Amino acid sequence: MMKHSLSTFLFAALFCAPLLNGCSKNDEGRIETARDFPKAFRPVSPAGSTEFSTEAAREEAGEARTVMDWADIKAGMTVSDIGAGEGYYTVRLAERVGAKGRVVAQDISRDTLKRLGDRITRERWDNVSISEGAIDDPKLPANSFDRVLMVHMYHEVEEPYALLWRLYPALRKGGQVIVVDRDLPTDQHGIPPVLLFCEFEALGFRLMEFAETPDVGAYFARFERSKARPSPKDIKSCAIKNKNEVN
Repeated sequence: MMKHSLSTFLFAALFCAPLLNGCSKNDEGRIETARDFPKAFRPVSPAGSTEFSTEAAREEAGEARTVMDWADIKAGMTVSDIGAGEGYYTVRLAERVGAKGRVVAQDISRDTLKRLGDRITRERWDNVSISEGAIDDPKLPANSFDRVLMVHMYHEVEEPYALLWRLYPALRKGGQVIVVDRDLPTDQHGIPPVLLFCEFEALGFRLMEFAETPDVGAYFARFERSKARPSPKDIKSCAIKNKNEVN
């Protein structure tokens, strides 16, 4: 495992969260910064434990290795782990990208980020930074990432169109967004693939690859930018008709 003796670089971006600083919501419960974007016509799963499963069980199943291999994550890359939680993927990504690479671990929970920051400092991962995002904005720097991972968290995103619109510029040329999730209703900690594809396509992303992996108990989807991102007013919200069709 790659560890360093230098101090870990941590940074936090302030975000607009109603429970923390009183950001205003409208009658539909939407925060002000998302109101220029269409409303998502789907329920979201309640935020669960920041540990999707125990690290030991996930490591025994080889989950992170499988996902990182499939996502073609290599030494020297810059990667963001959105919804990083307790850091299961963060530390393994840090080892994979090596000293010349960089990992930005992002989450919207300050308590979670505090625990993750303590872990990063304790384990001396000098190539990891901590970033605090918002429910409608990952707050990632533009033109910075080769890969953005969203593992078992996209179904909890309340404002997918705003979040993906603001994520779009963060990718470098050839950068990819990797989603790992389950084929379940969105209020049952999953998202049907057809709905996932529709939401990404609405923001100018193209599905590059899709795979179901029973060993991990989830599916993988890989996206890249394929056209200019639309203006917020031109984004069409997706509504699922059945398991295999949206309108």
